[in-house]
Amino acid sequence: MHAKTPLPLGQEPRADYLEKVTGTAIYASDVHVPGMLHGKILRSTVPHARIAGIDVRAALAIPGVVAVLTGDDLHRLPGSAIRWGLSLRDRPVIALDKVRYVGDPVAAVAAVDEATAEDALEAIVVRYDPLPHATTAREALAAGAPLVHENMEPLKDYYFRGECTPLPGTNQFQNWTYESGDVDAAFKSDVRVFEDSFSFPMVFHYAMEPHVCVAHWQPGSLELWSGGQTPTAVQRVCSEILGVPLSRVRVHSPYVGGGFGGKASVKVDPLAAALSWKARAPVRLCLSIAESMLTCRRLDAEITLKTAVDGSGRIVAKSVRALLNGGAYADTGPAIAVKAAIRAIGPYHIPNLRLEAVGVYTNTVPGAAFRSIGGPQAVWATESQMDIIAAALGRDPVEFRLFNMADKGQTLKPDLRPLDVDMRRSLHAALQSLQDLPDTGHPGRRGLGVAVGATDPGIVPLGGAIVRLRADGSVNVSANTVEIGQGNRGVLRIVAARALDQPLRAISVAEPDTMQAPYDWGTGASRSTVIIGLAVQRACEDIVRQVQAMAAQVLGGAPEAYRIEAGGVAGPDGSLPFLELLRRFNGMAAGEFLGVGRIDSGTNDGDFRRAPLFWETGAGAFEITLDEETGAIRVLRAGGAADLGRVLNRKAAEGQDEGAMIMALGHTLSEEYVYADGQVINGTLFDYKVPSMEDLPLQVGTTLLESGDGPGPFGSRGGGEGGILPVAPAVANALFQGWGVRVKELPLTPERVWRALREKDAAPPDNH
Repeated sequence: MHAKTPLPLGQEPRADYLEKVTGTAIYASDVHVPGMLHGKILRSTVPHARIAGIDVRAALAIPGVVAVLTGDDLHRLPGSAIRWGLSLRDRPVIALDKVRYVGDPVAAVAAVDEATAEDALEAIVVRYDPLPHATTAREALAAGAPLVHENMEPLKDYYFRGECTPLPGTNQFQNWTYESGDVDAAFKSDVRVFEDSFSFPMVFHYAMEPHVCVAHWQPGSLELWSGGQTPTAVQRVCSEILGVPLSRVRVHSPYVGGGFGGKASVKVDPLAAALSWKARAPVRLCLSIAESMLTCRRLDAEITLKTAVDGSGRIVAKSVRALLNGGAYADTGPAIAVKAAIRAIGPYHIPNLRLEAVGVYTNTVPGAAFRSIGGPQAVWATESQMDIIAAALGRDPVEFRLFNMADKGQTLKPDLRPLDVDMRRSLHAALQSLQDLPDTGHPGRRGLGVAVGATDPGIVPLGGAIVRLRADGSVNVSANTVEIGQGNRGVLRIVAARALDQPLRAISVAEPDTMQAPYDWGTGASRSTVIIGLAVQRACEDIVRQVQAMAAQVLGGAPEAYRIEAGGVAGPDGSLPFLELLRRFNGMAAGEFLGVGRIDSGTNDGDFRRAPLFWETGAGAFEITLDEETGAIRVLRAGGAADLGRVLNRKAAEGQDEGAMIMALGHTLSEEYVYADGQVINGTLFDYKVPSMEDLPLQVGTTLLESGDGPGPFGSRGGGEGGILPVAPAVANALFQGWGVRVKELPLTPERVWRALREKDAAPPDNH
């Protein structure tokens, strides 16, 4: 018998690396279907208006134009719905009766090529009857504000657990409150009370590949090649809109060039499918980056905190009001608003809590899920205020956090699963990560700031996988989790290789395909490793049991006397290749082993019903310098830490956390949608500033902790989102620690920081 040698964790390369660096990887935007037409969208040029008329006759007269889809076509669609949504059915396939923001699709053209489709857009004439508009959440909540939606149709437990609570006759699509303890009594006791408000901007996801879908409708069937993160949601919505049974709606998910939540749920796919139905031909709808900017963005927010601290420095009460601007359509907004309120608690045990979440429609680009929904908005506020309180109390900001942190196993919010991460260890590790980095040698003053965050991923524990062990020892894994660059296909290979004790080179993971792979709720909320990885592990365990049972029948003895090894099965009397085992059992050299793994709310005796399935956390320490003449911040060193339970692919996991850090530098230093008169005025690659190589920290370090107690395979938990949480408050705290200015509005642009410095210089001296 051979000694079992477990596959070493954390050293395996991803399967997609070579394809991507050689240009052979196929993305949705690369797909070509015979007879395919090209779609283009005519978008509203006004923020709010009734559609008085659309004249498409000149467009249809252009040679090569096959079809034009408008709102007039929606009632002729063969399905049961012309609108969709996650919590509210508020979004029509294409604008119907009125437009709600600049960029709202008004007409879609299918033509033989993109140039002809563009020409056709120019020929369409739209007449608008303008309506008053609201750009900010405060404007939309004001008395007499124009209604973005006259009617709201909530969908209870449709795609998310729970429900949203819109207020009819207003623009408020979410109105959620929660309270524990006796908040009023705590605020009236012998405490110091701190009240602060913080604002967070609208931010673009900026995936390298824009939104794209290729749709091929035929009578009785629909096939899509989607650049989205959630193929089963796309399948369901398109089924309802076009009246095609789910079993006849096939969604392929090639490689996706980045998502970050901006391609979660459903975006352009129903429009592509409806245009294919109208044209009676396959249609490719591929947006430009500028169009993707008009498709979805992170919700901007105003977070107001009221926090009570007793004489020992203990936080005894906290009130949170999260006001979020959801844009023209609710999408994930109702859930994001609630998450923002919850995530503003921080990793602190506070006995008295009052939370309020308000989500509001405005005439702006629709808000959507974005890496750690509601987390950056909430942590920006809470962790900035933690430094404000520490300074007022004369406490060290690190010590103040450590003093108030919840212990592992202690609750943050009484109705949620207790914290399953040692956050003190994480904060210490982040600081150590920074201290271990080489000094940059940068002259002049520096500031050092820290921040931590704890988020409750909204994971739906629903997904499955099929694993096939072939006679030659090769393995196929089939699941509907989408590879958006995070490396999940590589992780599934690692899980299968370890669970079946087969070499990594023997494992192949198939492209997601809803006709072939089991149902999966979607790719997001850091769930792929935990849910689908666990499903793969269970499918492999199913195979192991089958092999053991077959070996016992063929060779004798008890099933548990046998174990799988590379290429075969080993038992008391030696080894047997899989092919020979199948030949002896079936009487011919034929057959395979097929395992099915399923995860649902009943998994682990129902424990998966309890939210959150795990806590995703992040800790960061940032060292900055400042050009006091211009207000420009330069990050010198950045240290981060996260507890991933068990690291399955270390290099990829480090890349995810460090990538999240760099992404966060965008909303920290430069990124924001700028609106004027209802229009985005920086909606191009030239005007919207994301971090460049020159903006990156000079030194970055990440520590991945392994507690081994996560709910996923081999004790893992999800990752890749926690790294985005601490960046903005840590940088702002470093600015305060080094230069004594507190800025409560993001991004920390040079102008904003420069003005804060001038205001500080002009302020009278504090005699206290």
